[in-house]
Amino acid sequence: KDLLMMSELVLPQFIFSLIQHLREGYNEPALDLPSEKDLHKVLQVLEPHVSFLEDLTKMGGAMRSVLTQVLTSQQFYKDLSSGVGENACAKKSHEKYLIALKGSGLAFPEDKIACNMQEQGAGTSTLSVQGLAGGTATSGQGDSSDEEDQDGSQGVGKRKRVKLSSTTKDQSIMDVLKHKCFLEELLFWTIKYEFPQKMVTFLLNMLPDQDYKIAFTKTFVQHYAFIMKTLKKSHESDTMSNRIVHISVQLFSNEELARQVTEECQLLDIMVTVLLYMMESCLIKSELQDEENSLHVVVNCGEALLKNNTYWPLVSDFINILSHQSVAKKFLEDHGLLVTWMNFVSFFQGMNLNKRELNEHVEFESQTYYAAFAAELEACAQPMWGLLSHCKVRETQEYTRNVVRYCLEALQDWFDAINFVDEPAPNQVTFHLPLHRYFAMFLSKAVKCQELDLDTILPDQEMLMKLMIHPLQIQASLSEIHSNMWVRNGLQIKGQAMTYVQSHFCNSMIDPDIYLLQVSYVVDLLTMASQHQNTVLDSEHERSMLEGALTFLVLLLSLRLHLGMTDDEILRAEMVAQLCMNDRTHSSLLDLISLEYIHCCHYIPENPNPKSGIIPGSLSFESVLSAVADFKAPVFEPGGSMQQGMYTPKAEVWDKEFDPVMVILRTVYRRDVQSAMDRYTAFLKQSGKFPGNPWPPYKKRTPLHPSYRGLIKLLHCKTLHIVLFTLLYKILMDHQNLSEHVLCMVLYLIELGLENSPEQESDEEESAGGQERCHDSWFPGSNLVSNMRHFINYVRVRVPETAPEVKREPPASTSSDGLASSQSSRRKSLQRENSGTAQVFSLVAERRKKFQEIINRNTSEANQVVRPKTSMKWSAPGATPQLTTAILEVKESILSLLIKLHHKLSGKQNSYYPPWLDDVDVLIHPEIPRYSHGDGMTAVERILLKAAVQSRLNKRIIEEICRKVTPPVPPKKISSAEKKTLDKEERRQKARERQQKLLAEFASRQKSFMETAMDVESPDADIAMEVATSEQHVSEAIYDCVICGQSGPSTEDRPTGLVVLLQASSVLGQCRNSSEPRRLPTSEEEQIYPWDTCAALHDVRLTTLQRYFKDSSCLQAVSIGWEGGVYVQTCGHTLHIDCHKSYMESLRNDQVLQGFSVDKGEFTCPLCRQFANSVLPCYPGNNMERSVWQSHSNKCMQDLVQEVEDLQEQLGTFPSETNLSKEMESVMKDIKSTTQKKYTDYSKTPGSPDNDFLFMYSVARTNLELELVHRGGNLCSGGASTAGKRSCLNQLFHVLAMHMRLYSIDSAYNPWRKLTQPSQEKNSELVSEELPEVPVLYRDVSSLLLIQILTMPQPLHREHFTCIIKVLFTLLYTQALAALSVKCSAEDRMAWKESGALKKNTSSGEKSWEVLLGHVISELSKGKIYEEEETEELPVVLVNLDSVECYLQQFCLPFLRITSLLQHHLFGGDLPSCQEDEEFTVLASCLGLLPSFQSAHQFTSASCLDWPVPAFDMISQWCSELTSFAGRHPDQVKALLIQEPKWDLPRLLQLPENYNTIFQYYHRKTCSVCTKVPKDPAVCLVCGTFVCLKGLCCKQQSYCECVLHSQNCGAGTGIFLLINASVIIIIRGHRFCLWGSVYLDAHGEEDRDLRRGKPLYICKERYKVLEQQWVSHTFDHINKRWGPHYNGL
Repeated sequence: KDLLMMSELVLPQFIFSLIQHLREGYNEPALDLPSEKDLHKVLQVLEPHVSFLEDLTKMGGAMRSVLTQVLTSQQFYKDLSSGVGENACAKKSHEKYLIALKGSGLAFPEDKIACNMQEQGAGTSTLSVQGLAGGTATSGQGDSSDEEDQDGSQGVGKRKRVKLSSTTKDQSIMDVLKHKCFLEELLFWTIKYEFPQKMVTFLLNMLPDQDYKIAFTKTFVQHYAFIMKTLKKSHESDTMSNRIVHISVQLFSNEELARQVTEECQLLDIMVTVLLYMMESCLIKSELQDEENSLHVVVNCGEALLKNNTYWPLVSDFINILSHQSVAKKFLEDHGLLVTWMNFVSFFQGMNLNKRELNEHVEFESQTYYAAFAAELEACAQPMWGLLSHCKVRETQEYTRNVVRYCLEALQDWFDAINFVDEPAPNQVTFHLPLHRYFAMFLSKAVKCQELDLDTILPDQEMLMKLMIHPLQIQASLSEIHSNMWVRNGLQIKGQAMTYVQSHFCNSMIDPDIYLLQVSYVVDLLTMASQHQNTVLDSEHERSMLEGALTFLVLLLSLRLHLGMTDDEILRAEMVAQLCMNDRTHSSLLDLISLEYIHCCHYIPENPNPKSGIIPGSLSFESVLSAVADFKAPVFEPGGSMQQGMYTPKAEVWDKEFDPVMVILRTVYRRDVQSAMDRYTAFLKQSGKFPGNPWPPYKKRTPLHPSYRGLIKLLHCKTLHIVLFTLLYKILMDHQNLSEHVLCMVLYLIELGLENSPEQESDEEESAGGQERCHDSWFPGSNLVSNMRHFINYVRVRVPETAPEVKREPPASTSSDGLASSQSSRRKSLQRENSGTAQVFSLVAERRKKFQEIINRNTSEANQVVRPKTSMKWSAPGATPQLTTAILEVKESILSLLIKLHHKLSGKQNSYYPPWLDDVDVLIHPEIPRYSHGDGMTAVERILLKAAVQSRLNKRIIEEICRKVTPPVPPKKISSAEKKTLDKEERRQKARERQQKLLAEFASRQKSFMETAMDVESPDADIAMEVATSEQHVSEAIYDCVICGQSGPSTEDRPTGLVVLLQASSVLGQCRNSSEPRRLPTSEEEQIYPWDTCAALHDVRLTTLQRYFKDSSCLQAVSIGWEGGVYVQTCGHTLHIDCHKSYMESLRNDQVLQGFSVDKGEFTCPLCRQFANSVLPCYPGNNMERSVWQSHSNKCMQDLVQEVEDLQEQLGTFPSETNLSKEMESVMKDIKSTTQKKYTDYSKTPGSPDNDFLFMYSVARTNLELELVHRGGNLCSGGASTAGKRSCLNQLFHVLAMHMRLYSIDSAYNPWRKLTQPSQEKNSELVSEELPEVPVLYRDVSSLLLIQILTMPQPLHREHFTCIIKVLFTLLYTQALAALSVKCSAEDRMAWKESGALKKNTSSGEKSWEVLLGHVISELSKGKIYEEEETEELPVVLVNLDSVECYLQQFCLPFLRITSLLQHHLFGGDLPSCQEDEEFTVLASCLGLLPSFQSAHQFTSASCLDWPVPAFDMISQWCSELTSFAGRHPDQVKALLIQEPKWDLPRLLQLPENYNTIFQYYHRKTCSVCTKVPKDPAVCLVCGTFVCLKGLCCKQQSYCECVLHSQNCGAGTGIFLLINASVIIIIRGHRFCLWGSVYLDAHGEEDRDLRRGKPLYICKERYKVLEQQWVSHTFDHINKRWGPHYNGL
């Protein structure tokens, strides 16, 4: 107690000073202009105050309870802040506070005299109960004047806002606030300042204190109305919304607390009232039905309030508290609340009305429908689902009755308000009928879960009639929209039709609507209209409207979603429908199947009914999924595109459960229905069940719930039978408006009727009452089974006099074609196909801006929907023809029509033979699998079989008809016009066939062209095959230009070039000399130091050499390009260089946004579209001497050595100025500019020619080394070059050689001399001042090779090439011996020295490594080389002869590999393949080093040596250079000796199995540059560096950190893993692309941006592909979506 004394004294003053600051800083903004800057300043000043309070809350419970006491004590508040007393400052601040209160439209209760305030309770809540006599709410008025409807410009301005009088509601909720303690005023200011983050954190940090929690929740509720007002005015409503929900979620998710506040503070009243008030500010008069006299008001969807979803925090709080059973029960029991709520819902009833444009297209397509759909889903449907989840058991019947009662009352008010009698206004539709949907859903629940009787809750007939009209109108409009009758309303109307059925909305929209219509059918309201003149339709819309009407009927009669299916059956049906359309990922399935079902089924809190068991939703989801689908693991396609893990339907699902009706109901695009049918067809073909084109299968329906048995009556209604008969007849007569789709539906309806026939057949009474009187002349009864056999002889029709054939055949003088309620045209109905699920959207329980996306996606795709082709329409010439009555002879029954239809479909007479004549069992077990899949004939057979099974009479009649078998009789009149139509049809058919043929031919031609184009080996390789082995047959290479298509050789004047991509690469530099791959660090201990990479070691070596030796000689002793080397690759296509220039010009003028920059010389290959940035000229001539396996020349080694020297002495004359040489120069410039300056400049004197010389031969080295890496680091696999035609090394060598010949090497320094002639003068160089040259033993042999080759005149002779290799091999071998000698211990050295000396004089002494090793040791012992034994590393004991031999071979192999590749590129010829242990032998003999191939067991590497001069002199001379160096710098001698190079292949870092490991470590890691935690952290997968993506903090000279790192680490290529998104991005030069993710969840899916928060695991295959693309430099070719990054990453 004593410890806290201090704080108790200080805190009240401290908090009061904080409040004073807040009061002082707040100025009522003038004219409502946002004074955000001022507010911001005040908050910055107060930052330390609030931080101090925040620190206090972290001190634990004791301090928090002191704070709570101070914040909630009324006494402190009274004393300090009431403004009484002499303190002027306090007075002033109190005045400011009152002004602020007033300005907020709030008042102190004392100021409201009308308000006889009564405190209730123990002063806990200051809400006054009695209504105030105040006029309208003060909120809202202020803003309605100044932001007069923003859509005003678009003609909406005419709709004035409507204000409701506010006397109806509890004024005090809205307008009265009285603060009695610091907490209340603190919250007031927090709201006033729009919830500053710091304050919110402080207020939330206090929540662990129980007393505070209750006090704060009550205060929050008390300020709820004020929060709403501030939110409405806020300019940052998004941030503010998030912070409000941040608080309210903590308060209202606790059921106990929510219940307490509901009881004590009227939480529900407040919420509903506040929502009502909020919406009132944007009401407009409804134009539905009766525009003039309508009294109904709806929300205006164009308002910011709806457009920006500003209401969502409040709605989400409401949904949140309704999830608690105790609170929801209170709500459902409180009649007043229900009335108010229905009032609120009715604001949305009929919003966003569409009027059909009949004349011209709308100028402006309004997008308000996004807001409308979002509002209905969030503000109406979600609370409804919340309430429904509490009405699951019998005991809750009362609640349902309440809701239904008030819902019907609200609907009645609505009908009165819009003056609705019985006819809906034509040409207008609204998709928003939330009241209807409340009624439907509660009705469904009542029958399904609460066992209520349908009749007890249905209203009277008249009301039901009215209820049904608007949903029916929506169905009709859907059909009209898809028939393009609303096309003048623009695309947005299609968007609405699609959103209405889209997966997130369908449960709350189309399902309840259809259910409501089904109910009205059950009650006999909706039957076929027997008399209806249909004048609305043009003939072009007729067919699609007819299809729509039939589809609607099928849906109406087949859907059982609310009529008897159990929840698990529904879930299964939904899942099967989605999977049949397409394979789906797990997350998209979860998203597409609205989880309302799942929640509604399984969220059962205290459930008194044990039967329904508590199952969490996902459990049953997983079990159903595994029952119906198989998982396909994620795979790669060859193009490198990533596949996610998919689920695909099991075979038995296709076989038994595929339900086309459900698919039609759930698709947003027509193509999805087609896709499902295609997949079904493929399944039948594959499983051999049916070869042809199947029809949609008929699936047996779940039995109806007893309450809904009435629905069947519709199937046995004469009018329907008449329609079916008429349609069948017309189809048989080839009426042009009837498609196969119509026939399919007709047969489906007949089959449904047979499946659901009334029990006894003798049911002859009129079931549908008097409505059908006029049709007695057609059918005797109403039972389909008996009507099927009824023969109709004559029909009287009214037709235009000129008609070629009956246009329509309605019966006896009544034009009966109607089939809907007696008010609405039969055509009006829904065609719900033109649609398919919009993609995957994650719509979480809270709403996000997602709505916009979802609906957007629908519309953008709406444009792509293929318009149905309008049918050939028949129209009489001239004016409307006169109608006349004709009598038509028909003489058919439905059965006979069906049999003739079978003949027609099969294309042969008497094709139908009753199956029961052969096998009587058919009648007993009619369920025969052979009928379940098939085309129209199968369907007809199935129907006839069912008809026969149901009645003996039918069976007999079918047999009779079959005996008669007559061709179908056409009607008696047929005229020429009719013939014309038929001919036309035939001609069109033929034309179609011709077109198909042509297309097929084109396709095959294109295919063969592609095959030849892609498969042309490069000219080099082709010629290599033809050339005879020994002849020096010279032929010019021929190139095809892919732009102008001409073929010809490359000439000096018109050179041809290869399309190449030059890129700087540091891949080689990432090789390491250990085979243990490095891991990505995931803790502070594991850090990566790049000292052991290839690049680092080469760097160190060069700098050391430059310290002790002459610069120019150093730069020829090594190769660079391990980092930032230039790699050249080609797609193998060639083009004339002048053609290329004009191609680039055209690209430059092309305004299309390309993914590359033409100014930087980038383009795509005109043929294969591969990315490229330069053209490599092809050297004229045959490109290579074609003496492939020339027998070894007979010239002796000495002559060849001399020839090589003379050739090198020839100065490279600068070639004449031809086009070719210009191009060669320009491509050399390109190559140099590809990499950064720092990677080309290694000389001590900048810009010295030595630099260029070094750079040029290093380019050749880089390309050879990389090809070696691509081959897996060795040449065992042999074969041609990795991609025969894809290699451009030959052309590259020509370009490099031409440039290198321009540099002459001073003959005194020519390394060739040092290798081939023992020097005469001794020690002369020690006299001179300058640094000595690099000793020969320190020089890199592969570099020497390239220098020798590239300074020789081209084309090179094979014998000279072999000579150079032999000479260099002797040097390499000596280096190997020297390295070996340093490695062994002193005793070993002595032993070798002696054994070598013994054998020295034998004949083969020069070819024995023992002798040579002994000589090397004795020569090197003269200097101080072996003196200091390193104690650190134990000398390697090499006693075993084999191990020495092995060491020497390993040492020489890299050189042999590079040389073999070089030989292969210069002279053609394949590389031999071999085992790994024979690689040395095979390559040596391939290079001509091995005189005669010896058998392997006695082979020694030394036998390859061929010394141009006596070996011992040469070795002594080379060693003497070392000993003289050792005299000066004994410490460096060993370090510089070339060590055995053992590089592993380049690898990316190894990643941990689980993504969480990476995320946890890097997510909070601070950046080493700016020491902040980056907003977008990323890590380089090549070297493990941690970088800030887009971080401005780490920007250097306008380069952000990732771009900078990609230049330093990968010479312009960077591979980064974005920690917060789990995605990998690739930076390549000035472009970047998202590569995808290598971490997938358990279902094989990516989780980009970690939105779904699933555990992710490494996908090794994907990571391998990434590594493969990195090593092979193919990012540019494989990834397609590149964009510029402007150095901003």
